[in-house]
Amino acid sequence: MDHRTPIQAAVFDFDGTLVDTMGGFADIAAGILQRMYGLDPQEARRQYLLTSGLPFNQQMEIIRPGDPRNPEAVAEFEATKQEGFFRERFSEDVRKAIRGLRSRGYRCIVSSNNFQHLIDRFVAREADCPFDLVLGAAPGFYKGRDHFLRVQEVFGLRPDQLLFVGDSLKDAEKALANGVAFIARLGTFRREDFEARYPGVRTIESLSQLLDVLP
Repeated sequence: MDHRTPIQAAVFDFDGTLVDTMGGFADIAAGILQRMYGLDPQEARRQYLLTSGLPFNQQMEIIRPGDPRNPEAVAEFEATKQEGFFRERFSEDVRKAIRGLRSRGYRCIVSSNNFQHLIDRFVAREADCPFDLVLGAAPGFYKGRDHFLRVQEVFGLRPDQLLFVGDSLKDAEKALANGVAFIARLGTFRREDFEARYPGVRTIESLSQLLDVLP
């Protein structure tokens, strides 16, 4: 991505990008994978992070394809993660980035594989950090192509007018597969991890750095 790209809307992944939840989610997943499947905790955590960016039910079908215990694992994960979910808040860095981008005329959108009602409740609570559209998961409607198409429909935009900001390798994969520019938020993965798979990808360490990237 460069400054000649006519970006008009910034689409933000939620967990690990807007809020610092990925470490806690990885711990929950690792505990479930160790207890239910006998996986080594470090390996379980690694596999969760490698597949992050997908709904957890899809992650489990990659980690343990076809295992009949997967629905039980997914149900436990989704129930347990809510215990800490609403303890998180948007940081001042996130608030600065979103306010700054919207003041410049950019649309700001949340795109999450958390359930729609959870994301709606979280964002509604953060009234001083408003978004133009909040997209969560529903059956047959997930982060990636589904959300990008909805953003294009709502705002009358083309794929090359969107920027997706995410923290996972799967986020980068989804953006690039759909003709959407991508910037990696470092933290869940290192710059070297993104570079190894997507040479030349732009990375940031804080969301407010987007104010230096986007005109």
